[in-house]
Amino acid sequence: MSSCGFLNMATIGDFDPLNATIPATKVEITVSCRNLLDRDTFSKSDPKVIDNTLNPDFVRKFILDYFFEERQNLKFDLYDVDSKSTNLSKHDFLGQIFCTLGEVVGSLGGPHINAQDAFAVEARTHIPEGGIPGKKCGTIIVKAEELSNCRSVMMQFCGNKLDKKDFFGKSDPFLVFYRSNEDGTFTICHKTEVVKNNLNPVWQAFKMPVRALCNGDYDRTIKVEVYDWDRDGGHDFIGEFSTSYRELSRGQSQFNVYEVINPKKKGKKKKYLNSGTVSKHFSCYMLFFFLYTFSFIWFPGNPAQPTSLHYMNPYQLNAYAMALKAVGEIIQDYDSDKMFPALGFGAKLPPDGRISHEFALNGNPQNPYCNGIDGVMEAYYQSLKSVTLYGPTNFSPVINHVARYAASIKDGSQYFILLIITDGVISDMAQTKESIVNAACLPMSIIIVGVGPAEFDAMIELDGDEVRISSRGRNAERDIVQFVPFRDYIDRTGNHILSMARLAKDVLAEIPDQFLSYMKTRGIKPSPTPPPYTPPGHPLQTQI
Repeated sequence: MSSCGFLNMATIGDFDPLNATIPATKVEITVSCRNLLDRDTFSKSDPKVIDNTLNPDFVRKFILDYFFEERQNLKFDLYDVDSKSTNLSKHDFLGQIFCTLGEVVGSLGGPHINAQDAFAVEARTHIPEGGIPGKKCGTIIVKAEELSNCRSVMMQFCGNKLDKKDFFGKSDPFLVFYRSNEDGTFTICHKTEVVKNNLNPVWQAFKMPVRALCNGDYDRTIKVEVYDWDRDGGHDFIGEFSTSYRELSRGQSQFNVYEVINPKKKGKKKKYLNSGTVSKHFSCYMLFFFLYTFSFIWFPGNPAQPTSLHYMNPYQLNAYAMALKAVGEIIQDYDSDKMFPALGFGAKLPPDGRISHEFALNGNPQNPYCNGIDGVMEAYYQSLKSVTLYGPTNFSPVINHVARYAASIKDGSQYFILLIITDGVISDMAQTKESIVNAACLPMSIIIVGVGPAEFDAMIELDGDEVRISSRGRNAERDIVQFVPFRDYIDRTGNHILSMARLAKDVLAEIPDQFLSYMKTRGIKPSPTPPPYTPPGHPLQTQI
């Protein structure tokens, strides 16, 4: 059969143009399939790219804006195309999957430049044509690669044996970087500082957005010119070299050496080799490694009363549950095993009524882990039936609890996020500030969501956006706290889904930068790129 097939991909969710933000980056989605359902009688099914194969590698790429702080749902529909008709009902439906972009980026490949995940393809009963409802119809392999590789790039260059241009001394070299444009022209995008009187200069490391360097095009030409600085502004041209983002990022040692060429000298001198060399050290950071999330929930009031913020309304989530679900459903996509330790504070525990500020929601202090955010929600509801809610509101025990875990793993392989949901005023402000200052040097961030009508002035002080938090004369090394009052995000029309989306968007916005600040200040480099995913026993098909 000579027909071709295709993959249909859609993003599910409402786009709010009034609240649209700049994406963290753009990602390129690549799709492959393995062991697809055979729908053709006399030949194999025909997904696009390769005819008559059940293991296609699709050539078409999907470019998506990626937002860490938002839940971006994806749906893939797979069809076997038997004619040139654009009407999907005329073709055999093979199956579909649902996932989130966060699941793909946050898969086991997530810490690296490439991330990929495999999803089982199923035929759903609501699709009218084709497929076998409930049957496994093969596997879709979804791979995400950042077009800009990372939000920013850190580079450092050094020169060697550059041409001497000054009569009474050595050269005073500096570099000028240019990005090529679509029309063949060049636009300056960076200039280094001047290193005085040195033919072997080492320029300071600098950071710049990848888009400014190559506009997300790995193979776009980057031109670098080398000059000798002159006080009168008539800087002397030493030479130039060209490269690309892809070339810069190659090499296991991550070192590249470029010959600096002066075209005029090369044309005049037959034995001319170069005007020196420039070496590059390149360091790039992805958004995340593995994230471990701890949820601490404060337990005030009687949950059996409708006036309590913990009231278990059979028709809608309470404020605590909405905050937990809003943040947790996004964060869980980046957790390596999706097992979350969930604890409560501010309650009397059975059977003796002991007051606790760090008890396991699932009732198992030896193993407080819950399976996914749904498991945390279930443990939360069960704990409401067994504990007696009691004050005061002490934050320092819960912060110290997570800090003990973070202090034991400082190699960058894990990063911890503490989510605190509370509706009370802090009772141990001095101790909490000291705990945050101590935790600021650890691989962890703290998210505080305030629910209810209380005044949260103390929480704003902990946030540290305007004034860095301090304790006993010590300033926090970095800002690791993000506080938001949930009431500011409640939709006036009663749309709880929109309220939760707005909350998650703001409360998670600072996490990527907090993560990067820790890794960079510790000099922690990204891990090497993992090998591509290949299901065992099924060789890859060659693309045509």
